[in-house]
Amino acid sequence: MRCPSCNSLDTQVKDSRPTEDSAVIRRRRVCMACNFRFTTFERVQLRELTVIKRNGRRVPFDRDKLMRSLQISLRKRPVESERVEKMVSTIVRELESGGEAEVSSEAIGEIVMEHLRQLDDVAYVRFASVYRNFREAKDFEAVLDELTGEEDPRIATLRK
Repeated sequence: MRCPSCNSLDTQVKDSRPTEDSAVIRRRRVCMACNFRFTTFERVQLRELTVIKRNGRRVPFDRDKLMRSLQISLRKRPVESERVEKMVSTIVRELESGGEAEVSSEAIGEIVMEHLRQLDDVAYVRFASVYRNFREAKDFEAVLDELTGEEDPRIATLRK
């Protein structure tokens, strides 16, 4: 493992322990060249995933990008970071065990929306607005109707 401080490859593991759900190993490391201490995380990867973008381009799946997009949707929402981490792990496991090495960005978006819908309504609407490329207020109304299963009386009042 390369030291993030001095780029030396001479690092040692000082401590290893599993996370609470035992899905990740947390390792404390020290650089032998500059004595810098840092933490790494080790996860099981079932397969290499490739994402097929809407324009047809293929890129490697990036777990961190998924995490960042969820954090943006959940900004200033009362959701613990452990729940977000667990949700990302669940989504990645779902994608990896799906049997396909290539996954469309649309499929990933739909899976993320399913999980967000169960976690936080506001984050769900935020994510949907970007993922589905909302252009008008009626796009938000449609998603809100989806959430409630029927038209919310407050929304009906706004339409009048």
